[in-house]
Amino acid sequence: MKRMARIVGLTVLAAGLVAAAATGCSAADGLTLDDAWKVLKEKRFVDLTHAFAPGIPHWKGFPDEKLETLYWYEPGVGKLGSGFYAQSFTHVGQWGTHVDPPAHFAPGLRTVDRIDVKDMLLPLVVLDVHEAVAANPDYVIAMEDVKSWEKRHGPIPRGAFVAMRTDWSKRWPDAEAMQNRDAAGVAHYPGWSLEVLRYLYEERGVTASGHETTDTDPGVAVTKDDYSLETYILKGDHYQIELLANLDAVPEAGALVVAAFPKPKDGSGFPARVFAILP
Repeated sequence: MKRMARIVGLTVLAAGLVAAAATGCSAADGLTLDDAWKVLKEKRFVDLTHAFAPGIPHWKGFPDEKLETLYWYEPGVGKLGSGFYAQSFTHVGQWGTHVDPPAHFAPGLRTVDRIDVKDMLLPLVVLDVHEAVAANPDYVIAMEDVKSWEKRHGPIPRGAFVAMRTDWSKRWPDAEAMQNRDAAGVAHYPGWSLEVLRYLYEERGVTASGHETTDTDPGVAVTKDDYSLETYILKGDHYQIELLANLDAVPEAGALVVAAFPKPKDGSGFPARVFAILP
């Protein structure tokens, strides 16, 4: 019950932040932005984002990043000149820890620039299946895992961001370890299940979800180019975050997550900066 109270309290805090920002005055419960900041600044922040660079793990069909130094402090290094430091980054939208908007798989649905900023500050739910994954890398999350979480913490809050903790991110940045292919070239890494995703999105009304692997679907399915689970999420007009990090450093319940990313017009995806605020 104490953990559930923390979830409710932080959800109210988030709601107060949004309401106060929108109105420029106190929220309905008397919380001001100054009050909220005084609470938040004392909390621990955990970065859930990998730094991206050329050579990092990525989906098999994407090219590597190209990175150039255009300007450098002294002459002779920058491609275009000197006097300051400026770089050019060339990479696909789905690079490093990144957001997949609905339009990534579903024509006509929201692109990155159309995701509401209110959907970037959410209660964080962590479904921890890392022990099962350690015993079986092909593990797919089951309803038993979700029900076990709800038995401990209460119903998953509506509007939450649900992250699946597998500890697969500890293999970063080793691309071969992330794919975990066998002699036949079949990838073996964990994934979501349709039953759990339907429950989260259709019954609990969560806003978004995320994971530590390169794909929503388990590796065995992705090897066969089966992306049905990612398709389900995105065609439902939801976004997801892939290649999360440090989920072992946040609690199962009670934290907030900030999932933020740039605003490319009609963007199909983009690197994200994701972090948790702990209770």
